[in-house]
Amino acid sequence: MTLAWRPDLDIAEQIRQKARELLESGSVVGVIGYERGTLGVARPFFALKPEETDRLIWDNTCHLNLVSFLNTRKGKKWAVVAKPCDSRAVNVLLHESQIKREEVYVIGVTCEGVQKNGQLELRCQHCTQRVPVVYDFLAGEPPAVTATPDDFSDVTALSNKTPAERLAYWAAQFDRCLRCYACRQACPGCYCSECVADQLDPEWMSIAINLPEKSFFHVMRAYHLAGRCVECNSCEEVCPVNIPLSLLNRQLVREIATLFGDFRAGLDPTTEAPLATFRKDEAVGTR
Repeated sequence: MTLAWRPDLDIAEQIRQKARELLESGSVVGVIGYERGTLGVARPFFALKPEETDRLIWDNTCHLNLVSFLNTRKGKKWAVVAKPCDSRAVNVLLHESQIKREEVYVIGVTCEGVQKNGQLELRCQHCTQRVPVVYDFLAGEPPAVTATPDDFSDVTALSNKTPAERLAYWAAQFDRCLRCYACRQACPGCYCSECVADQLDPEWMSIAINLPEKSFFHVMRAYHLAGRCVECNSCEEVCPVNIPLSLLNRQLVREIATLFGDFRAGLDPTTEAPLATFRKDEAVGTR
């Protein structure tokens, strides 16, 4: 599906007005949103003064999940612009006690999907949410684009290959990894004060840039996000070598959904992640 690039002035103006109101009243110390980048696409922007809110934008190039910035801004109240997938990350962090609800003001935005190079992103084609699941202020009307059931067709195409073919595929992908950890830094679910990839005592993995260590990092990270990934795709967006990390994460999203009653992370702030709990009377597939 191809979409023409166009700024949504109505939604953008709603965001600016609410951001200015919050800053003028002192309700928040800053607003985390998007501004126009040097290459024409949106980039993160922190509005700290009312007059800076004029730089805030909203259009279908607003890819990145801004909720990840909340992990390093605790103790003061911030406002954050959140798409539906981003809002799921808010629920995950709230449930894991990484942020406090009273310290976050969510400017929710209805979304028809974002695009890259004029094409609707794959994640948006299988997205089941068009309105944020949590918000304090909602910009925009629910779009005419309806959510379609997620059939995991992207994952199925790869999982239908033989084990040897899948191994060869991921070996080729991971071999391109630079170990820059941009995926980790962009992910709202990667908030450990010290990542095992950086830990020296004990040293769980070496700093060698070889295929075994690269593979270990990505598989480890995927398992750490099992039942927690909100499918925002920020990890893949920031990868400088375009590794399709969403395929790896969504493989586990599908497995969790299959084993634990169609569970999807962040849709409900009160439902515990399956792998974060243990019940002796739990039967797989009946959660």
